[in-house]
Amino acid sequence: MCGIVGYVGNKNATPVLIKALKKLEYRGYDSAGVAIYTGEEILVQKAKGKLLNLAEKITGEIIPDQVKKQDFSDTEMALYDKTGDFIKGCMGIGHTRWATHGEPSDLNSHPHTNMDGSISIVHNGIIENYADLKAKLQAQGIVFKSQTDTEVVVHLLDQKYKASGDIFKAVIETLHVLEGSYAIGVICKDYPDRIIAARKESPLVVGIGKGENFIASDVPALLEHTRDVYYLGERELAVLYTDHVDLFNFDGEKIIKQPSHVEWDMDAATKGGYEHFMIKEIHEQPKGLTDTMRPRIVKDASGKPVDVYFEENKMDEAWKKASRVVITACGTAYHAGVVAKYAFEKIARMKVDVDVASEFRYRDPILDPSDIFMVISQSGETADTLSALRLAKEQGLKVVAITNCVGSTVSREADDVIYTLAGPEIAVASTKAYTTQLLCLFLLAVKAGKLRGTLSDEEATKLLCELESIPSKIQEILDGKDVIQKFASQQFNKDKIFYIGRQFDSATSLESALKLKEVSYMHSEAFAAGELKHGPIALIDPATLVVAIASEPKLYDKIGSNMVEVKSRGATVMVITQDSGDAFEGKADLVCKIPECSSTLASLLTVIPAQLFAYYCAIMRGYNPDKPRNLAKSVTVE
Repeated sequence: MCGIVGYVGNKNATPVLIKALKKLEYRGYDSAGVAIYTGEEILVQKAKGKLLNLAEKITGEIIPDQVKKQDFSDTEMALYDKTGDFIKGCMGIGHTRWATHGEPSDLNSHPHTNMDGSISIVHNGIIENYADLKAKLQAQGIVFKSQTDTEVVVHLLDQKYKASGDIFKAVIETLHVLEGSYAIGVICKDYPDRIIAARKESPLVVGIGKGENFIASDVPALLEHTRDVYYLGERELAVLYTDHVDLFNFDGEKIIKQPSHVEWDMDAATKGGYEHFMIKEIHEQPKGLTDTMRPRIVKDASGKPVDVYFEENKMDEAWKKASRVVITACGTAYHAGVVAKYAFEKIARMKVDVDVASEFRYRDPILDPSDIFMVISQSGETADTLSALRLAKEQGLKVVAITNCVGSTVSREADDVIYTLAGPEIAVASTKAYTTQLLCLFLLAVKAGKLRGTLSDEEATKLLCELESIPSKIQEILDGKDVIQKFASQQFNKDKIFYIGRQFDSATSLESALKLKEVSYMHSEAFAAGELKHGPIALIDPATLVVAIASEPKLYDKIGSNMVEVKSRGATVMVITQDSGDAFEGKADLVCKIPECSSTLASLLTVIPAQLFAYYCAIMRGYNPDKPRNLAKSVTVE
């Protein structure tokens, strides 16, 4: 959600900021803008729509439509470089906005300025008390140009600055008045050598360069310039100068922290020859799973896997004593949690409750200090998940976090953190982050089963051996993706798509349906196959595609009956299965076979054809699967 960048140094800031914003397009946005200190004034340019619209507005050039469709084209990047010929200055801030207050428009775009244009800010998040603040400011004669909550912040900051004459003090006083979540970047004409940045519940990273420093909402915006960063903590500020960075808490007290070094480079954040990030990341799953698994599996002298070891995990005693696991997450991560419910109950024989985080935090949940509380978040910044984490900690529970982002808020606030070593995931629709989350959850279930004595050494070794084979089996599915592509070319215009399954496969159906609706905008639903006759079968007709997921041999007859029921009513049917016989012969229009695998771990395989199907449907419908409409990679506000 939204992208913030900032630069102070010796280069022309304009192209640096616009190209950094380009690296954050995956977060979702509907308008863009920059504010540059030119040496005399803060010059603001902003435009509704894509970054190319902003560059065209700055330079006066018009890019042909066919060129606009070529993401990261030489023509596009050259135009961004050319913006520096029109707006010159060595300090500035930039923003890509996803509308929360006010419609997408030039006026509602960021950055926003005070009335005389001497202060400019960018903001990611939501100011919950903005209406009250705005009414008070208007009563004092402040004239607003936009409908945004952000403009309230800059006018309030202006008042504080005029009262104190100190921009740093004014920022801190303003932050103490604001309620809600925010990451902000501030520049002031009277302080032409510095950017002030702060965060509360929204991510912000400080990039440390040589003779230049940066802020950004996420690391990919910085990698062209530096891999040394500070991850700003909750309620922390940074003051960036050309030659150094000072860090403070919200009381204005200086703090010291060590910078982090980003191990992955720009190659990991580029398409690498693939048409889209989504298909690239689907293909990266074998490597991501291998990287995530390899350091966690303990082997004996003969090379046989015998146990699971998490360097980060310090809660062995808690796992032994826990009577229940409570999992909260949102979206795709929630679906991983639903799979985990089946896994922990089957492998570790533990009771598991799974909640959507946005529901959990408001329902006065019944928790016990002996519960293990687990949160799952790709970004580690998901607002509702963070609130659930904090509620659990307030009630004395130990929290385990699974996330892909080192230094994220979730990783810092949890008692234990398990990282999914998937590398950067740029496409908005999660693929490799999901499967690496599943892998960590399966490994954790094995670990818990061993600690609690519910899983024998032989059973653990068998599961771990099978987990080690999963990456190659996924590669086998990817090598045969042409079958899915062809089927998608025949089905991409279906009106309704239903995913059905039982047990683990029912959980996978949830994620499969979400993936399709996210990127192709096709109406898709998922439900337990046994629920067909309790309502959904009324919707089945020849315009319907039903995708059955069947990885449990003892349930093949049941799911086969469901397939016959829908096919007799005219639906097209695809089944994703590991059956090597003829259990579904004549019952499906396409039998998509996956490599043989135990039903316990098959969720790691059955989701792959569904990911591919969603991707190819999006392409055939003419949509960019990397940037679905109305969606953002990290939902950092409610």
